[in-house]
Amino acid sequence: MIKYRSKIDSIMNDFNIKKKLIIIYVFCMILPLVLTDSVILYILYDAEKKEQIYEFENITDAVKYSMEYTFEEAVNGMNDVYVDGNINDFLNEEYKDGYDFYSASVELSRKSTLDLLKGYGISNIVVYADNDTIVNGGHFYRLSEIKDTVWYQEYMESGKNLTFSLYYIGESDRSATSMRRISLVRHLDYFKKEGCEKILRLDLDYNNVARKLMLANYGYGIYICQGDRILFSNEGHSSSHEDFYRLTGEEPIAYKRSFTMYGQDIDILVMKPQSSVVRQLEKHMPMIIFLVVANLFLPVIMVSTVNKSFTQRLWELGTAFDQEQGDSLQGIGNVRGKDEIGTLMQNYNRMVIRMNDLIQRVYKDRLERQEIDLARQNAELLALHSQINPHFLFNVLESIRMRSVIQGEEVTARMIEKLAILERQNINWASDNIKLAEEMSFVEAYLELQQYRFGNRLHYEIDLPDTCADYYIPKLTLTTFVENACVHGMEKKTSACWIYVRVYLKGALLYIEIEDTGGGMEEELVMKMNESMRACTIEDIKENAHVGIINACLRLKMFTRGNVEFNLESEKGIGTFMTIRAESQYLQLKEQEGLYNVDESDVSG
Repeated sequence: MIKYRSKIDSIMNDFNIKKKLIIIYVFCMILPLVLTDSVILYILYDAEKKEQIYEFENITDAVKYSMEYTFEEAVNGMNDVYVDGNINDFLNEEYKDGYDFYSASVELSRKSTLDLLKGYGISNIVVYADNDTIVNGGHFYRLSEIKDTVWYQEYMESGKNLTFSLYYIGESDRSATSMRRISLVRHLDYFKKEGCEKILRLDLDYNNVARKLMLANYGYGIYICQGDRILFSNEGHSSSHEDFYRLTGEEPIAYKRSFTMYGQDIDILVMKPQSSVVRQLEKHMPMIIFLVVANLFLPVIMVSTVNKSFTQRLWELGTAFDQEQGDSLQGIGNVRGKDEIGTLMQNYNRMVIRMNDLIQRVYKDRLERQEIDLARQNAELLALHSQINPHFLFNVLESIRMRSVIQGEEVTARMIEKLAILERQNINWASDNIKLAEEMSFVEAYLELQQYRFGNRLHYEIDLPDTCADYYIPKLTLTTFVENACVHGMEKKTSACWIYVRVYLKGALLYIEIEDTGGGMEEELVMKMNESMRACTIEDIKENAHVGIINACLRLKMFTRGNVEFNLESEKGIGTFMTIRAESQYLQLKEQEGLYNVDESDVSG
């Protein structure tokens, strides 16, 4: 045993970690799980089979009840005839001739209920009497006329007072609506001591019974049989103009229910569905999918993750040791894990830091000092440029404005003056966070400048209460929303448009509303914009070029530490309504440093 164990250990030592994990996965997880799942699937199959048998029992009970109810109605009608004394006297009477019989039958029709029984699933009612003075026709015939018929012989052989017979009349009656007959037969012997022998035959409407079975929609093939003869079926064996079909013995019978009704043995057969296995699987498909995912894919993912945890980090360590030596050693950038491999990676990085420190002390300090001096000089030059450029820009704008005044172009001069004011105010703002009053002043100057472009098409209204003027927001955020309403709203509409900018307090919340009556947006775009504003991140700014609104939303989120909400509503051809709702306490600037130094997770939506 020890020998074999040593051999196995030797083989395992030659396998890489990935193969070892696969071996563990197969023998410790796959095989036990296959056995467990097989047992569970068998239990599901057995439960489904029992449930199906219960369903078959309910179906056969329903078919049996329907048959019994149909026959019971007919039997109740026969009972009325059975105890009718007028009919009994009429059949016992000896008639002189046909006219005498006809007169008596007319009189009887006024008293009896024979004609009233039709229409309740009964197609015909005939009474046969051993009376030679009766004229055959209508409801009454001589008994001698039926001595050779199938149904009469079956009735006499049964020895029962009441029974029924199913038979095919063939071409004997071409006027009949159905060649298949269901006949209830009984002796009229209620008045036992009086008169001749009398037989009552009541024919049920075969098509009506077959139609009830078809309309029931049981979901399975149903056969109602007498022996091997198919009496009724919902699968195309109930044609009333053809003889009864026979069972071939190849039918996929799933369930059989036998019972006796009025002396006849009846079988109700339920056929197997064509896709019973698929149907069972579909019924439990969510559970099967869950088992497959839980028992196969999740362990595969886990083994893959564990394997990656080993092999990927070991490969990174090996690559780090194999790197070519240059001016400095490179550490492992993504040190992760608290296990032995993670500790080894951390120790390697410590070693790299110590060695690079030694290299730094020898010859790199002097080179870095020179680079720092050069960078300082470049920064000073850039600072000088940043001071010169604005003054140069303002001087150029003032020269253009004065030129326009001299030439009498007053409108152009005023436009340049407004533009210079906007530029000077933007440059003079020392902080990124300004009061709402300053931002509103900038917005108003911007809208005045836009009026030169749009003329009488642009109207605006600004509402800033004194109670809201000293709250702070990041500069140009509100201007960004107003610019979007002005440009994108008005350019899509040729008629006059209004832009409303409102600020108000409601409890502990500060509301900013920007509304325009411009062209509006499609519902799909509105939904996309709302999602972008609510879930905006720094990555969105890095990845997209046109992010004015998203930039403003992100800056407000960072300024309020995520305590701000945005909602955009718009209707095509009507306009757009933007609402910004923030907790007012986060808009009261307290000269603290690092307002934007928050984790991106705090503003990621």
